Amino acid sequence: MRRYASVPFSDVQITGPFWSERLETVLTRTIPSQHKQLEKFNMLRSLKLPKPVPPTTIPPHPNGFTTEIFWDSDIGKWVEAASYALTHRRDAVIEAQIEEIVADLEKAQAPDGYLNCWYLEREPQNRWTNLRDNHELYNAGHLLEGAVAYFRATGRDRMLAVMERYMDHIAATFGPDKKRGYCGHQEIELALVKAFHATGKRKFLDLATYFIDERGAQPHYFDQEAEARGEAPGKYGQGTYEYSQSHLPVRQQTKVVGHAVRAMYMYTAMADLAAEHGDDGLKAACERLWRDVTETRMYVTGGFGPSARNEGFTQDYDLPNDTAYAETCASVAMVFWAARMLNLDLDGQYADTLELALYNNALAGLSRDGETYFYDNKLESDGTHQRWEWHPCPCCTMNVARLVASIGGYVFGAAKDEIALHLYGGASATLPVAGGQAQITESSNYPWDGAIRVQVKSDRAFTLSLRIPSWCEGATARVNGQTIPMTTERGYLRIHRQWADDVVELHLPMPPHRVYAHPEVKADIGRVAIKRGPLVYCLEGRDQEAPLHRLRLPSSAALTATFRTDLLGGIATVTATGQATQTPTALYTTTPAAEQPSPLTAVPYYIWANRGPNPMQVWVRE
Repeated sequence: MRRYASVPFSDVQITGPFWSERLETVLTRTIPSQHKQLEKFNMLRSLKLPKPVPPTTIPPHPNGFTTEIFWDSDIGKWVEAASYALTHRRDAVIEAQIEEIVADLEKAQAPDGYLNCWYLEREPQNRWTNLRDNHELYNAGHLLEGAVAYFRATGRDRMLAVMERYMDHIAATFGPDKKRGYCGHQEIELALVKAFHATGKRKFLDLATYFIDERGAQPHYFDQEAEARGEAPGKYGQGTYEYSQSHLPVRQQTKVVGHAVRAMYMYTAMADLAAEHGDDGLKAACERLWRDVTETRMYVTGGFGPSARNEGFTQDYDLPNDTAYAETCASVAMVFWAARMLNLDLDGQYADTLELALYNNALAGLSRDGETYFYDNKLESDGTHQRWEWHPCPCCTMNVARLVASIGGYVFGAAKDEIALHLYGGASATLPVAGGQAQITESSNYPWDGAIRVQVKSDRAFTLSLRIPSWCEGATARVNGQTIPMTTERGYLRIHRQWADDVVELHLPMPPHRVYAHPEVKADIGRVAIKRGPLVYCLEGRDQEAPLHRLRLPSSAALTATFRTDLLGGIATVTATGQATQTPTALYTTTPAAEQPSPLTAVPYYIWANRGPNPMQVWVRE
């Protein structure tokens, strides 16, 4: 069933200014500062299994639970992000830091292959007794992803060998004739597919398949293990297995429910396995769930999950602004899922959502200086919502770093006789196609400008498919200076020809425009948002002459885009003449308060909160 394959990040060179700047920041600021935090909070020390066992760094909750149980996953994600960054430019200090982690993992690993530092250090007798809550398999998955990334970036397989021994232990522990368990926090499934692609070893794919197929089967494994611990299953703090998407077998699920990150990771693995096995049932489930989340449960910024209580979903159209959770990790995971859906079917809706989540909700999670983060991403703030340097559960820090550092892996799709360009912004790669090779060089100042130039050097005949975003109207294209028809197929302009040394010029107009919400989204009735190209915009208080709550953007007001080199390193702003409500003479009056014209300046949502405490709104009264 797999029609396309993502081109590995290690085979793509990022050349455009927007992503090159972000990559450089991640390499020089984010990765080093994160390593310092891993040291500061004793996370790296935990790999050494210190004796005597030290007190916990993160105090337990009243229920006895501490997020230290997840530390292996954060270290795995740091290794992964650092490995991706090394493909941008090798760095001896970072490589030495990774090697020290690998050496500690080798020493910590139990003789039977088991490798979880919390359990090895603190409660070895309780291994594999609480998959529902304690993330053993989730931690293993992130360590495995780190090992695969380090192998692809450097060719070094030492960490991969450690993790293969651990995966063999897991495969010997879980299965149809063994423990019929699976993780409460999905992640290992997609990691195993990555390991299969990196090594070609079928055992990784088989284990991923088991975990997906077993999920939600009856009798419910989480009930059984709770009873084995002497607990009543009904005492489960989340109250419902919808929280972990284990309430039904995955092929029977029709609604996107529960914890948003767990859901997106699971759907990523489902799409991967649908492609590998030609599984129509998994593909159909992915398509149903995709429609549900994008049509009824997605923020305009590509954020997911309005509720802090379950870090996830509630009901259709429940998309509040000032209390939005929209966890950074969830949008990062949506990028993963959308990329896998593109491999199943070259449909622009998947690339559109990938781009939306990437450029807006996910990218907002990392500050411009690369050292502070958003865990949750509100769409309206009184100025008290600020990025933080670290977090008791620092999952989003490394998640956004690994996404930015691996951006090259989302640019191209490859098939036997076709190369697809999903994202623009400046990238090049030499790719196998049609029994030969093609050198593809895309140049642009995207997302600020829609002038795209693609140079193709090849002696083969194949199809070059260029994405035409759904937000774009009036796109035009030329090949070697000659205008060609803009006949698109599901969001892609497909150009088939015998290539030589040719240039395709694509023009994607990106005037700013208004966006309106579905009328069932109560928070946005009577309000309007602004988009330009792939970017959602917002108003920050410091750019306006009146308080945000007094401002209105009339439907007749013209929107003007201007690139400003003097602001936040160079961004395109959108300006308009709005209306500001004036102060009345009394608390209550019989006539509406007067208005007067007031200039409005909107900035890209991803860049907000980079100038200190600042009120912000995405949705503005119209």
